[in-house]
Amino acid sequence: MDFQFLRLTVAEGIGWLDYNRAPVNAFHWEMVGELSPAFDALHDDPAVRVIVIGSALPRYFSTGADLNVFAAITPSRMHEWVGICHAFVRRLRASDKPLLAAIEGTAVGGGLEMTLHCDLRFAASDARLGQPEIAIGMIPPVGATQALARLLGRPAAIRFLYEGEIIGAEAARALGLVDEVVPPGEVRARVAAYAAGLVGKPAPALAAIRRAVTEGGGTGFEAGLEIERDWATRLAGTEEFRAGVRAFLEKRKSR
Repeated sequence: MDFQFLRLTVAEGIGWLDYNRAPVNAFHWEMVGELSPAFDALHDDPAVRVIVIGSALPRYFSTGADLNVFAAITPSRMHEWVGICHAFVRRLRASDKPLLAAIEGTAVGGGLEMTLHCDLRFAASDARLGQPEIAIGMIPPVGATQALARLLGRPAAIRFLYEGEIIGAEAARALGLVDEVVPPGEVRARVAAYAAGLVGKPAPALAAIRRAVTEGGGTGFEAGLEIERDWATRLAGTEEFRAGVRAFLEKRKSR
């Protein structure tokens, strides 16, 4: 499928979903509306084993929502906007495929929020990140209030959102917002290399890890144990598990 404001590419088992609305990847209604169908196109493609969210514009990951959209938005239309964004968040969090983020340039607002639902975030050392919605009297509406509380802990999440500062990549890593900082110009190559390692691992086990951690992290410990048991039970019936055990016992690498 072709999209006007997103660029989709697939190479060596990796599906790239790149924001692609010049000049700064600011989201408007049409761009937001493309997110879920674009993600589904990659997720449903059997050739795709790992999905990466990135940007087709080297200097801008995303500046968040196009404020021209918000200039005269009504509460009912905001309700609709957030509903579309939350539908995409649910798709990301329910993914059976690993999700990575390749962050370069300016990454603020909703564009950055979407990466919070990925498994790992790689950022260029000169990237700038933030959730500055407090400056316009708004909260981040793409799941950040919930994701940040889980990623950073409640006090750090509250402070980050209260202050609304734009911070550098190293500060973001220290905070827990970013997992790895990469030299400028090397982010996509680094993410591709990491993703290639995941492509070679058994897909059912990757899905189970992702879903158990994501779903269990939003429940109590005992409920999380039940989720873990359910996924372990499912994996026991897969050929990948049986082949992996045989390979280990025979002292060879599983294919």
